[in-house]
Amino acid sequence: MTTILWIIAVLLMLVGVVGTMLPAIPGVPLIFAGMLLAAWINDFQLISMFTVIVMAILAALAIITDYVAAALFAKRAGASRQGIIGAAVGTIAGLFVGLWGLLFMPLAGAVIGELIARKDMLHAGKIGVATWFGLIVAAIVKLAVAFTMVGLFVAALLI
Repeated sequence: MTTILWIIAVLLMLVGVVGTMLPAIPGVPLIFAGMLLAAWINDFQLISMFTVIVMAILAALAIITDYVAAALFAKRAGASRQGIIGAAVGTIAGLFVGLWGLLFMPLAGAVIGELIARKDMLHAGKIGVATWFGLIVAAIVKLAVAFTMVGLFVAALLI
């Protein structure tokens, strides 16, 4: 039974790593779930509770960054309230559309929100690009956190 649980834990983590690059799979939460299962299998002897807590914090950071980065970058570029709301709505709507939706819906939402607020296409385009840049930064952070989590997991097993 223990072997089956270890296989499940490793599979969760592998699918999680792939999920950090694919929109339909919750990558970081799956990595955390696999690591938590692995820690539980050995009563937190190989992977300590401290490591689990650090992983939980990293996972929360990645998830929060993933959802708020686009809106924060739009705000920093001078977006109106409608532009920020548009970026947030676009991000959420993009989750249901797939990869292209995740890439372009936040941008489109920010642009539409800015056009409603200011009716200035140049400014709306600037906000859209800032929103898209925020998504790229969030993806990089999420990927870095995912690989950090996997690295900490491997280190915990080897030490």
